[in-house]
Amino acid sequence: MYILFSKEVWRFLKVTIQTIITPVVTVLLYLLVFSSVLSEHVEVYKGVSYTAFLIPGLIMMSVLQNSFANNSSSIFQSKLNGNIVFMLLAPISDFEMYIAYTGAATLRGVLVGIGAWVISSLFVVLPVHSFFYLTAFAVIGSAILGSLGMISSICADKWDHIAAFQNFVIMPLSFLSGAFYSINILPDFWQKVSLFNPFFYMIDGFRYGFLGVSDISVMYSLSVVIFFFVVVSIICLWILKSGYKLRD
Repeated sequence: MYILFSKEVWRFLKVTIQTIITPVVTVLLYLLVFSSVLSEHVEVYKGVSYTAFLIPGLIMMSVLQNSFANNSSSIFQSKLNGNIVFMLLAPISDFEMYIAYTGAATLRGVLVGIGAWVISSLFVVLPVHSFFYLTAFAVIGSAILGSLGMISSICADKWDHIAAFQNFVIMPLSFLSGAFYSINILPDFWQKVSLFNPFFYMIDGFRYGFLGVSDISVMYSLSVVIFFFVVVSIICLWILKSGYKLRD
């Protein structure tokens, strides 16, 4: 398990420009655009600038998207090359395989988040209200998206399927999660719809870790995120155990 985890970590560290630096630069570009245009005109929470409100959402978006990309690309590439058979022949259980891949995806997500946090300090130095919630939502959120990346890569038959899942599921849920706005400004109907988006709870709870304010109770958000993590993990482990599209 440790060797598989190490292999996955070295895999994304070998292409650091693509896997770590590029997402951080993307966060920088978002900040350059939004902070220059809206920072002086929008105040979501009293006493909190729009830039300070925006930064946690952008960091968490990058964490989630890169955690998903890590596992989805790695496992599908192994399927495509045929070398996944060596992993399936190794004396490693489904659970250990899950831990290794999810652990590597979580590490990549957290590294991207740290990089985005550092670069965002050029605009606003955010206070940290709670390291516990900050860490909990970043780690559990990364694990959830890592699990979804495994599920999508196992079920996919070609790169288009992974791209479709990322562009039509992960990306819309990320952008409609309250990363750029508070759901309290939405009409009642769309507020209720937002409550069915698990990404909203991840980003709202993560923002609470920095600012100490959130749209809903942080404990409720944490409960929802943990529940979603358990459900996704069970589905992923079931697929691994069944050998679906892995042991044809």
